[in-house]
Amino acid sequence: MGNSSALPICSPRRLGFLDRYLTAWIFAAMVGGVCAGWLEPAIVPFLNRFSVGTTSIPIAIGLIVMMYPPFTKVRYEELGEVFRDKRVLGLSLFQNWVVGPILMFVLAIVFLRGYPEYMAGLIMIGLARCIAMVIVWNELAKGDTEYAAGLVAFNSIFQVLFYSLYAWIFITVLPQYFGLRGTMVNISIAQIAKSVFIYLGIPFLAGFVTRSAMVRIKGRSWYDREFVPRVSPLTLLALLFTIVVMFSLKGEYIIRLPLDVLRIAVPLLIYFLVMFLISFYMGCKLGADYSKTATLSFTAASNNFELAIAVAVAVFGISSGAAFAAVIGPLVEVPVMIGLVNVALHFQRKYYPGLQPTVVHEYR
Repeated sequence: MGNSSALPICSPRRLGFLDRYLTAWIFAAMVGGVCAGWLEPAIVPFLNRFSVGTTSIPIAIGLIVMMYPPFTKVRYEELGEVFRDKRVLGLSLFQNWVVGPILMFVLAIVFLRGYPEYMAGLIMIGLARCIAMVIVWNELAKGDTEYAAGLVAFNSIFQVLFYSLYAWIFITVLPQYFGLRGTMVNISIAQIAKSVFIYLGIPFLAGFVTRSAMVRIKGRSWYDREFVPRVSPLTLLALLFTIVVMFSLKGEYIIRLPLDVLRIAVPLLIYFLVMFLISFYMGCKLGADYSKTATLSFTAASNNFELAIAVAVAVFGISSGAAFAAVIGPLVEVPVMIGLVNVALHFQRKYYPGLQPTVVHEYR
């Protein structure tokens, strides 16, 4: 293992054009989809022609393509690095798979008690741990890039194995103990498992095979320098395409929901801030250096909104409140994470004075 520069995919200090204005693109995609479905009624029946049962083929393709690039970036061979420091690994697991899901569950039942599908969508976001954009936030905050790669690999595999069980417990089982027996939508673990296999398992296998084969054939340096940057934009392009299709199918429904966006955004904002601050504090108390503390914080605070959108659409339907809530996730997360990058660098200057501050450009 070398220094942090050994991870070329994370080396740029500036976000790319698509990444930098992601919030604007998502909002534009939402507005464009709504306008298309509202102003051109023929679009809805046309898109519905490409469906199998309740599954929209265009959306399914968009979601699978969206999940593929992150798995091509995962350095599966570096998983062993994550296990070297048992304390930091234990803290990361605790943050990602205990604190995060429970905090989002609590926020969901507090803020969205009367909106069961929104509640389910929010819970799904909390269960989907980040495996893609966290690489960007971590690099901008001068975190430990190799450790981030290891945590991403670990979270990727953990999600493939346990996301279905987590979703079933938090959406169907636990709400009954909070007086929501007749409110929450019951879903089976088989429904979730099927969706996770399609939208997470297939891209995971494709990404793993791609990386294994291409690194063997062309070498790791070429793979990280040439191949990964070429496929990376597919995630955001596929996300925007999926949002346009989703919102065009229910344009008239979305127009009635401007306040619901705010209703969903508030608990999301609280979640991101609390998870980041708690994680940073716990990292400091554990004695981790700044780079690892920053990595732990962004890994814990970020979420895999692509997976949440995919499962919400597959299980609840394209026009469901759960899918709508999942789409609001990246709309809130992107600007908040950019703000937290600057918070992390402020903490670096204040609590780790021996480190050189990093200049971060202003992002819109």
